[in-house]
Amino acid sequence: MGETAGPEEIGSAILAAALEAVGDARAGERLAARVAGNGFTPALEQGVDLAGRQAITTAFEGGWLPADVWQAARRRVGEFAVAYLVDLMAAHVERFALDTVDETWRAQLVDLDATVWWEQSSPHLGQWARSQLLIASEAVTAVVEALALLFQLPRMELIRPLPGRARPARPAHHRVDEKALGRVRGLLAKAESTSFPEEAEALSAKAQELMTKYAIDRVLLEADTVADLPGARRLWLDTPYVDAKALLVDAVARANRCRAVFSAEWGFVTLVGDDPDLDAAELLITSLLVQATRAMIATGDTRNSARTRPFRKSFLIAYATRIGERLTRATADTIAKTPDREHLLPVLASHERRVETALATLFPSTKASRVSVPDAEGWHAGRAAADRAQLNS
Repeated sequence: MGETAGPEEIGSAILAAALEAVGDARAGERLAARVAGNGFTPALEQGVDLAGRQAITTAFEGGWLPADVWQAARRRVGEFAVAYLVDLMAAHVERFALDTVDETWRAQLVDLDATVWWEQSSPHLGQWARSQLLIASEAVTAVVEALALLFQLPRMELIRPLPGRARPARPAHHRVDEKALGRVRGLLAKAESTSFPEEAEALSAKAQELMTKYAIDRVLLEADTVADLPGARRLWLDTPYVDAKALLVDAVARANRCRAVFSAEWGFVTLVGDDPDLDAAELLITSLLVQATRAMIATGDTRNSARTRPFRKSFLIAYATRIGERLTRATADTIAKTPDREHLLPVLASHERRVETALATLFPSTKASRVSVPDAEGWHAGRAAADRAQLNS
């Protein structure tokens, strides 16, 4: 590429290199050798800006939220590419009026510390590269790596409005009871920290009881109001044994009036349900994942066979299956004890239909999948661990 290449030509070359880099990791280095020999020229910096804007806009229009992009990036690209993507997302949202940016987007950007920290009167690339101690060729290579990831992202369901399209939220019929959730968080934190299974069982059982009672009070209170549409959020799972962990997520979601859809290729689960139910399910999922992993590792300390991958995967599958049974029973028992049960059951049925309709709208072509159990000893150990963490009230 000649020295007179303009920003548009360089931007197109960067996008082409990013597409090539999907199958050839050296594509970024080859491009950098052609366009970055003279350092951070105005044409190079403007070209990078044009390419970045186009790629991140496409990813967001394809249903990816800031947290999703970051989660995918930290799993698949290097730290410089991750840092560049965080800045790219901050710059994208900065162009929109704050009141037209969805609250979920704003919260995720805050969590990522994604802010426009650079001097906007000067191009971003050079300032960013200096903050990362990168020369021009290294910076361009990282940019190509980051954009190559964006090109690999599949289109997903748009679960939150794009920046510029959000409208002021209607006054909610309900608000998340932070006091109740605070009590649940406290109980689950103690359950995660104790080394005594019986104590963890009692604490987790109390947390589930509180969540179910809170949900019952809420749906009865709102029975005669116009219901909000169910919401959705994505929960990313860490390797290994992601498919087994997804079973646990599904079990907790169903017990808390939500539904879950697993994306095996990328390792996340989309939860669909009312926001308070999603909050409760996410709290319990996070805690039980910690407890399951700790129980699995502890079993490995007592028997050598428990350290193998087949054993551990089977352990987590059995744990998820048994927890699902316990949660279903605990929820049914709590509902059975409700004084206004005859009024409650039709309301819960109506709620379930709304969630199922939302699920079918977002995921019209989902299909069930099976997870095999490769180790019988691991299966029995996992069920035993789930029995110790039983959640009936």
